Amino acid sequence: MKRVLLFLATNLAVMLVLSIVLSVLSSFFGISTRGSGGLLLMAAVFGFGGSIISLLMSKWMAKRSYGVQVIEQPRSEIEYWLFNTVQRQAQQTGIGMPEVGIYDSPDMNAFATGANRNKALVAVSSGLLYNMSRDEAEAVLAHEISHVANGDMVTLTLIQGVVNTFVIYISRVLAGIVSNFMRSDDEESSATGGIAYFAISMVFELIFGILASTIVMWFSRQREFRADAGSAKLVGKDKMIAALERLARGHDSQLDGSMMAFGINGKTAMTELFMSHPPLEKRIQALREMR
Repeated sequence: MKRVLLFLATNLAVMLVLSIVLSVLSSFFGISTRGSGGLLLMAAVFGFGGSIISLLMSKWMAKRSYGVQVIEQPRSEIEYWLFNTVQRQAQQTGIGMPEVGIYDSPDMNAFATGANRNKALVAVSSGLLYNMSRDEAEAVLAHEISHVANGDMVTLTLIQGVVNTFVIYISRVLAGIVSNFMRSDDEESSATGGIAYFAISMVFELIFGILASTIVMWFSRQREFRADAGSAKLVGKDKMIAALERLARGHDSQLDGSMMAFGINGKTAMTELFMSHPPLEKRIQALREMR
């Protein structure tokens, strides 16, 4: 419940900020919000703005949504191992030392997030730490560090922003065409024209949003293969294969949204088109074929 309320409050705040930004930009550049230029500006502000703000807030949201306890000073043997492993891998990949945290969950998972490759957060679940061997956990951490080193968070944010912009713009254009066909000249129809336009645009956004998500998910799956390969180069492909085989004997990820996109394990779906992660067997096969 706390996570849902936090999500709703954050999104309302984001919508308010973006509305103010749109108003300022429209006035500054003298663009009418009623014309095609204004529509494109609105689509870009909300399309890119939402994605960028989510990226900038990702560490803060992750810590509060999952109750991540950041390791400031290691206090136990397992915390020392976790901190030192991340530190070593960060040095190997040439990135700044990420914040390292643990969150309480029986789910075997880990994720990386943050807007800057030198100021990221790498968090692991208690389920992963206590159910995986050190070699398997080391491979998972290398996978997350590879996400950070590859700049995957920023890349997918930009892709999502482009997709969102086109979805919003095309949906509003088509909604305008459809509502004009449906509209008559009587006063009652004119009064309800705005409501019809809004409803139709929402339907189009839903349809195009679902279709466009397949593009984002495809890119996400490619980044997963690349992060697996990065982990294999850091710690050896046998360790990464062992980690994925261990995950295959576990359960689906309990992470949500953008956290799931950068977790080691994703959720299954009716079709691979809507999965952020490739099936584990495909990832294992790709690693076995590495040279």
